[in-house]
Amino acid sequence: MRRYLSIMLAIALILLAACSNSASNEGTTGDAKHPSGTITIWGWDVAAATMKASVEKFQKKYPDVKVKVEDFNSSDLYDKLTVGLAARGSGLPDVVLMEDERIPGYVHQFPQGFLNLSKLGYGKYRDSFNPAKVAADQDKEGNFIAAPWDIGPAGVFYRVDYFKKANVNPNSIKTWDDYIAAGKKIKAATGAKMLPIDIPNYDGVFQLMMQEQGLSYFDKDGKTTLQSKEAIRAMDVIKKLHDEELILNNKGWDGIVTATVNGSVATVPYGVWYAGSIMDQAPKLKGKWDVFYLPSFEEGGNRYANVGGSSLLIPATSKNQSAAYSFVDFFTTDKESQLLGFEKYGLFPSLKETYSAPQFTENNEYFNNSPIFKKFADIVDQVPRINVNEYLSKASTLTSNAQAAILLENKSVKSALKDAEIQLKNEVK
Repeated sequence: MRRYLSIMLAIALILLAACSNSASNEGTTGDAKHPSGTITIWGWDVAAATMKASVEKFQKKYPDVKVKVEDFNSSDLYDKLTVGLAARGSGLPDVVLMEDERIPGYVHQFPQGFLNLSKLGYGKYRDSFNPAKVAADQDKEGNFIAAPWDIGPAGVFYRVDYFKKANVNPNSIKTWDDYIAAGKKIKAATGAKMLPIDIPNYDGVFQLMMQEQGLSYFDKDGKTTLQSKEAIRAMDVIKKLHDEELILNNKGWDGIVTATVNGSVATVPYGVWYAGSIMDQAPKLKGKWDVFYLPSFEEGGNRYANVGGSSLLIPATSKNQSAAYSFVDFFTTDKESQLLGFEKYGLFPSLKETYSAPQFTENNEYFNNSPIFKKFADIVDQVPRINVNEYLSKASTLTSNAQAAILLENKSVKSALKDAEIQLKNEVK
């Protein structure tokens, strides 16, 4: 049986290598100044669509490079990427899209898996992006291991009509205490809860609150933070929201969207890209949504954070690295290509020069005739840098478990976070 499995594994690796050769080695002539040949790019959904739409302009600058964009389900892409990296590059593309939160894990597991883009000249673009995004795309030595694409500066989307009915001025909400007080009034007037949280499975609101305070699950030195005053303060606020029955315990992404559409929540704290989901899923609510900045923990405190974002990486085994880099360089720094993704699909670019375009400065009719995208663009440089490392997924799971124990089992905040930190420290040894 073992021999049979070994033979089958060998055959699979041969097939993967064959796929890699057909995908990436189709013409690899050219040099850094005049790249040519074929490159294959992996992406998903609207990200893949944006890259496909940008190929025509890219080829006007690099006519000898042929680009194939392959669109996968994101989970399938990561599965194929992991298998390919483990097989030393078999079946991998020349360029791959990756969510920022996954980059540290892949770089840790496969330290030689991706090109150092700084050595290829990408470091000259450092000032073109906000510091938090740059930090997310660098390795521990400060080299670009990925090229910035989209980001998700966060805010609080809110129902204008609910706030008016409860006589709550959104501009009066400066702190989380203000937010809770407003939630009580809105619930009394409309019956709607304040926000959706998938309590057992999602600690995204906690993450937002931590980033506001300049932290992730780890500080800048890599030490765990789940027993810090910032973590306790964040979870205390979430507990107050729950105790006041202002949290709708929803189920995953579909639950958030459903709550948005059916009016069971008055606000949704999320990244800017959620604006596209609201417009797409709730067209009849035109004019009834707007946005304000996240509440802070104290008057005058930081109100900015980020949710999501992705970047482009080049696997080190690419057989056409010059052409691959030419696409990455062009796509992530070309203003027109970045605006294309924003206009068609709501992908908020990290390239700062795009923010002066009319698409960012004009009022949005759907969102209460408010310049909501300018509001988000204005805060990009103020989002704190945080330490996101390869243990993010495990830390998030443990924190979600602690959150569930606090809200559903009445465990104390300090005790639950202490247990979570002990488990996390055991994981990172």
